Amino acid sequence: MANVTESSTCAVCGRELPFQQGRGRRRRYCDARCRDAARRARARDVNNSLTDNQRHDYVYGVAADDAADPADPLAGLAAAREQSAAAAAALQAAVDRARAAGHSWREIGDVLQTTRQAAFQRFGRPIDPRTNKPMTKQTLPGAEDKAIEILGCISEGRWEDARRDFGEKMLEVVSADRIALAWAQTVAHVGGYERMGEPIVFQASEEATVVEIPLFFEVGDWTGQVSFDREGQVIGLFLRPAPS
Repeated sequence: MANVTESSTCAVCGRELPFQQGRGRRRRYCDARCRDAARRARARDVNNSLTDNQRHDYVYGVAADDAADPADPLAGLAAAREQSAAAAAALQAAVDRARAAGHSWREIGDVLQTTRQAAFQRFGRPIDPRTNKPMTKQTLPGAEDKAIEILGCISEGRWEDARRDFGEKMLEVVSADRIALAWAQTVAHVGGYERMGEPIVFQASEEATVVEIPLFFEVGDWTGQVSFDREGQVIGLFLRPAPS
């Protein structure tokens, strides 16, 4: 729990974390980037209890083969991709077993050090009430990292960099000056920017993937929302007060 009065540091980058008071899990990371880096590291370190021996041997066999041939970076890239896919599949299977055993999304989120909503968005298998069949997840690969980068650029005052992946219409209507103005108005309402929270990724339609990221300021919480089309271009960008 919180009520942390002694100095603590981010488990990834080592930066000092602010003191905590009140209820809630103790913070271990300074922002969403470090939390995401830690999550990727945990996926690489999936232990034997999450996967069968054959799969586990394959995962570490790929890593060993990669280390044995450092002269071929493309082969190493392919090996890393296969290793990541195997670890992700093992983690999904572990979550499925936990759900089948009756554990709640809150419990699963606590183990994964994320919120129950973020855990459900990533690992849940919702049933479409119209068809009673599992709903497909066709979110844009890499959308979460892209959204973190865009909002990171905005928080650092790199307005033009934030527009790098904008679609044609977005470039026409959302200038760097307009982004700067929106950020300045946000800071005027809730003070200086502090950190990002855990991103939530979902499919808004067949054509759009949406990423929502909590943004924490001195005296208030807001939400950054970035929408992408199938090609990965930004088709929507919003900064708004977080739901109370």
